[in-house]
Amino acid sequence: MEQQTIVFTGGGSAGHVTVNLALIPYFLKKGEKVHYIGSRDGIEKELVQSLEEVSYRAIATGKLRRYLSVKNLKDPFRVLKGVGEAYRYLGDAKPSIVFSKGGFVSVPVVLAAWMRKIPVVLHESDLTPGLANRIALPFATQVCTTFEEAAEHLKGNKAVHVGAVVREELRQGDKERARRWLGFEKEKPVLLFMGGSLGAKKMNDTLRAIVTELTGKYQIVHLCGKGQVNLEVDSVKGYKAFEYLQDELPDVLALADMVISRAGSNAIFEFLTLQKPMLLIPLSEKVSRGDQLLNAKAFEKSGYAQILWEEHLSEDTLLESIRLLDENKEKIRAKMLDYNRQDAISEIIKIIENSRLK
Repeated sequence: MEQQTIVFTGGGSAGHVTVNLALIPYFLKKGEKVHYIGSRDGIEKELVQSLEEVSYRAIATGKLRRYLSVKNLKDPFRVLKGVGEAYRYLGDAKPSIVFSKGGFVSVPVVLAAWMRKIPVVLHESDLTPGLANRIALPFATQVCTTFEEAAEHLKGNKAVHVGAVVREELRQGDKERARRWLGFEKEKPVLLFMGGSLGAKKMNDTLRAIVTELTGKYQIVHLCGKGQVNLEVDSVKGYKAFEYLQDELPDVLALADMVISRAGSNAIFEFLTLQKPMLLIPLSEKVSRGDQLLNAKAFEKSGYAQILWEEHLSEDTLLESIRLLDENKEKIRAKMLDYNRQDAISEIIKIIENSRLK
């Protein structure tokens, strides 16, 4: 039997890669050729190139902006160039399916796959689809959704609710190994502060302003984004800052008592699965399409999280919100026990297998 080939795409942020990283081991174990098409300098390149068995190909991309910029005039040509590069690469790889997690890099790949008559399965983590997936939807066979309500926002009856994809390695964390690695003591609880893989300056700055006060009661792991580690603050006892964690993340999550985070869908469903009470600080509509606001509201309504709106973020409000989260953490954990966990990875694999070129 001829060896099957699958192409993954998606990038721009860690949230547009994590689902792919959860699926790739299955296809490698099955003996398939696995290819990944991403950007030349996005986080997906760093994350995927650590997998030796996966062939990574970078293409030209254009960012899908929602604001006026001179770059908007140039980017359509970059997208067209990316389509051409993806078209040639797909011709060489000859995959029976393309799986797209979204992000701006995925658009040229989906268009090229459609031109080559290769089936495309999309994945949408948020309650409402991102711009890349809205563009890609007409060219896709199916769309796997994390939120059941997402089907209401997707045209064409292509949506299949699969639930949240949580990487298996995140469930295998060792809290004592993390404690030793970080040099933390057992007596103080641990806060995990995550601004997303690209960082969040206002969140980072606000935390740093109160870090001395917080470390009187808590120990803090701060994932602050690329190029945003502040070495002066890093000297505070009980505070550890990193740009991003990959191999160590399962252990650190196991150690964390509470999480303060943006409201990207993949991340918050991981916290829910691991039963980590969370304070969500979603991106505001001023700088996003509002998807994180909807994600956060859905989690607050279900009792899984508390919200601190970025417009209200200050040293005082962050301290008060953390105090309330600590006070309510057991009530939140009790709600999380009622969460109905689906085997999303198995569902997605079935959809991929049923959608392949025969």
